[in-house]
Amino acid sequence: MLGLWKKSSLDEIRDGIAPIYPRLWRYCLAQTGKRDRADDLAQKTCLRALEKHESYQVGTHLDRWLFRMAHRLWLNEIRATAVRTGGGLVALEETEIPDSSATAEENIFLSEVFTKIGALPEGQRVVVLLAYVEGFTYQETADTLGIPIGTVMSRLASARKKVAGALSASAVEAGV
Repeated sequence: MLGLWKKSSLDEIRDGIAPIYPRLWRYCLAQTGKRDRADDLAQKTCLRALEKHESYQVGTHLDRWLFRMAHRLWLNEIRATAVRTGGGLVALEETEIPDSSATAEENIFLSEVFTKIGALPEGQRVVVLLAYVEGFTYQETADTLGIPIGTVMSRLASARKKVAGALSASAVEAGV
């Protein structure tokens, strides 16, 4: 009889959150730009996942479901903040993501790349984060954001072009 026991959605979520949490938190940090806000968003996402466990299909990609939930919660928070204060977005260059394994020169370059990515429109920035930082496939990125795969590819192409152009312009200004 024990072999017939199937894992419930709540069990799978409870068991699956811990291994995914560092990636979820990193995504939340990239979205919010601040560690304390990333903590809050990641915790809200986990709480919402537990509350909405009935809507999770056992055996599917829990990480994709959590990322989609975090994305929606963040968009709701931005909208609410914009209504209250007229603002809501955090400049990506204000984020706190150090890379202790890189050299100072690499960190300067990565900081510049990150700044250029931060200057992208939000739609392009989020697609870049999911596809290039989190390693989602184009289809997984599209599903997470609820947009067509063609839009993902278009946004990535535009983002690459903008970042490359901005980095080239910076190099020319610096005399490199």
